Amino acid sequence: MADFPLALKALDVAPRTRKSNYPPEFARRVEGREKRQLGDQFGLKSFGVNLTVLKPGGQSALMHRHEIQDEFIYILDGSPDLLTDQGSVRLGPGMCAGFPAKGVAHHLANNSETDVTYLEIGDRQRDDSATYPQDDLVALADPEKGWVFTRKDGTPY
Repeated sequence: MADFPLALKALDVAPRTRKSNYPPEFARRVEGREKRQLGDQFGLKSFGVNLTVLKPGGQSALMHRHEIQDEFIYILDGSPDLLTDQGSVRLGPGMCAGFPAKGVAHHLANNSETDVTYLEIGDRQRDDSATYPQDDLVALADPEKGWVFTRKDGTPY
């Protein structure tokens, strides 16, 4: 059994070195995002927890929805816009939102002049996939390769 800390200071966790799993033509859209993978520090296997900072002009992800995974966000600091395929709302500290699998397509955008900091929590279903209604992109979870991206017609990037 690996040794994991009982507790730690979240900001002491190094930011994820790989900024994005997206194909390069999409990755630049999330360059203003910095993730610290907190759940991994404790050996969590069933769900992930990230402390994420969005710089002004940054976005959390491409607009997406998961087939199996549920997601949850909690805003710690700043005022991002929650953009969905059903409308948008400005969030602020203390606000949260949840996204059941097969539900509303969503992402956050920081249209403010200050950083946005939030927690994102999602389960780690092995056979998950994600669709991107605004982009020619589909993601399939592969246990060995991580996320594998294709165009909607199935051709690889």
